[in-house]
Amino acid sequence: MPDALSSLLRSRGWLLADGATGTTLFNMGLESGDAPEFWNETETDKVRALYRGAVQAGSDIFLTNTFGGNAARLKLHGAEARAGELSRMGAEIGREIADAAGRPVVVAGSMGPTGEIMAPMGPLSHESAVEIFHQQAEGLKAGGADVLWIETISAPEELRAAAEAAALVDMPWCVTMSFDTAGRTMMGTMPPDMTRLIGKLDHKPLAYGANCGVGASDLIRTVMGFAASDTPIIAKGNAGIPKYVDGHIHYNGTPELMADYAVMARDAGATIIGGCCGTTAAHLEKMREALETRPRGAAPPLDEVSARLGGFSSESDGLDGKGPTRDRSATRRRRDRS
Repeated sequence: MPDALSSLLRSRGWLLADGATGTTLFNMGLESGDAPEFWNETETDKVRALYRGAVQAGSDIFLTNTFGGNAARLKLHGAEARAGELSRMGAEIGREIADAAGRPVVVAGSMGPTGEIMAPMGPLSHESAVEIFHQQAEGLKAGGADVLWIETISAPEELRAAAEAAALVDMPWCVTMSFDTAGRTMMGTMPPDMTRLIGKLDHKPLAYGANCGVGASDLIRTVMGFAASDTPIIAKGNAGIPKYVDGHIHYNGTPELMADYAVMARDAGATIIGGCCGTTAAHLEKMREALETRPRGAAPPLDEVSARLGGFSSESDGLDGKGPTRDRSATRRRRDRS
């Protein structure tokens, strides 16, 4: 039997993913510093509303409230032993909403980074990272997720560990990295590097791409930077640029701006298009409308992208040799002292 996401990809030229989990939950009363995954047990109606809002706005895919549901992150709250359980709960609520949607909707089990630095630069070994991701993936599978959705990854080593965990649970998966540092990830990975990495994996994802980062314009430039690939590309950009106002983070991207972003992402080569931080149901509705009504065009010139979506956060696109690189000399110095 084909998996749910592959079936949708074969039937449509583009799919709409969801928006921001954190933004929506904070608007519902989540406090800064709290683990949203606890709401899968204590505030289930609010989690249902999160998922239902995306579906009603037109999303074909929504991510579960499990981004920080791995043992490494939950350890900060003394709940590392509950990683699988809380992830299962988040997926079960998602399964309930998707099954009641009246149309095919994919439940994507969100798996964020561990928050730790992978060896050789840091203390987290490959084996430990695989086990952390594996534990969460088992919970998401048990809860009924259609696909694992590994997101906001910076290090290729962590991507490989997540891929191995997806293989261990025998589930389809997708992955996005965050290219937020002059066109590269925090650990120095460039978009073409990610394409080459994906091509070398034994258990390949159904789709890959970019999420979060800086603004919508940067995300479009990143999508254009991926090397040619037969694998569908994911674009999940932030709703504009964050600003701190009255003690809260606000994003300046309007629903109309995100509608322009969605069409540009599609024309730039993305197949799965959604929003990240700051993206609400109101944004998603306009994105869906634009994708359905505006004809497909050529990839937009970068000057048009910046004119319509806002300027780029850096002159470098990560491909010109001017972006940051990983300083392995620091790693060597630490080894020399040990």
